[in-house]
Amino acid sequence: MKKWILKFYENDVIRYIFWGGCTTLVNLLSFYIMRAMGIPLMSANIISIILAILFAYVVNSRFVFHDRCETWRDHIRPFLKFISARLVTMVIEAGGVWLLAEILGFRDMSAKFCTQFIVLALNYIFSKFIIFTTGKRIGGSK
Repeated sequence: MKKWILKFYENDVIRYIFWGGCTTLVNLLSFYIMRAMGIPLMSANIISIILAILFAYVVNSRFVFHDRCETWRDHIRPFLKFISARLVTMVIEAGGVWLLAEILGFRDMSAKFCTQFIVLALNYIFSKFIIFTTGKRIGGSK
C-alpha cells in the first residue's frame, strides 16, 4: 500500500491537486474567518487570496515541481513569474466572486467555491509550463 501511495504521489498532477487542495483550504478558511470577523467581502477576499498565493509558492516550488533554487536570488525570477500569473488569476477570482455574490445573488462561500475550479486549472497550467522551469530539479535534470 505504501509503495502504491508513493508511486501515485510521483505524478506532478496528483501532487498539484493535493497541494492545490491545501492552498484552497488556506484561501477558503482565511476568507471564512475574516468574514465571520466582519471584514468586508472584497477585503476578506483579496487578503485570503494573498495568503493562499504565498502558501502556494512555497508548496509548489518545493513539493510539486521540485524546483531546487539554491539561493534566495535563484527564487527571484520564478517568484516574480508566480506572482504575475497569480495576479491574473486573482483578478479572475475577485471578479468572479463579485459577479456571483453581488450581481447574481450567490452566497459568499458558494461564490468563492465556484471560482476555485477555474483558478485551480489556470494556476496549474501557468506553474507547469511557465513558472517552475528554472533551478535544479531532483534527478539532476534542468
